[in-house]
Amino acid sequence: MKASMVPLERVVSRIFRVRGQKVMLDADLAELYGVTTKRLNEQVKRNADRFPRDFMFQMNVKEHDSLRSQNATLKRGRGQHRKYLPYVFTEHGAIMAAAVLDSERAVQISIYVVRAFVQLREMLSSNKQFARKLNELERKLSTHDRAITELIEAIRQLMTPPEPKKKRPIGFAPWGDK
Repeated sequence: MKASMVPLERVVSRIFRVRGQKVMLDADLAELYGVTTKRLNEQVKRNADRFPRDFMFQMNVKEHDSLRSQNATLKRGRGQHRKYLPYVFTEHGAIMAAAVLDSERAVQISIYVVRAFVQLREMLSSNKQFARKLNELERKLSTHDRAITELIEAIRQLMTPPEPKKKRPIGFAPWGDK
């Protein structure tokens, strides 16, 4: 598969959120770069000094199970399951992985990976702005709703005629009515 044939949406769909960071699984990154997961992880281990914890980390069991259940990544058949917990790469780690693989395809695909992370960042930013504006609008509406409700209540009070007061009868009334 040529790098130009990899749709950006395909790369974006492989970015997950783990420990508050946007990351890609080692298997997905290896597939995009055209190498096996084993080869990718070997190169990463050989160049461990290039991958600090903010570039790459290994998932724990809970994170892996959660991700598997969300994405149904469990394959059927013998020999299809991973023996080890997967590594995940942040945007910077994905770029560094392309550098340590040192292949033309990895370099080309790394451009798509960077674009995917940027696109995701822009989408999240626009969603935050939209949510903020929606909250602001909701606050304004609730303020206006209260004002409108108070106005309608005042109009209703003006429209309702007051109850007539009991008037004293005109004339002489004996003091001790029985």
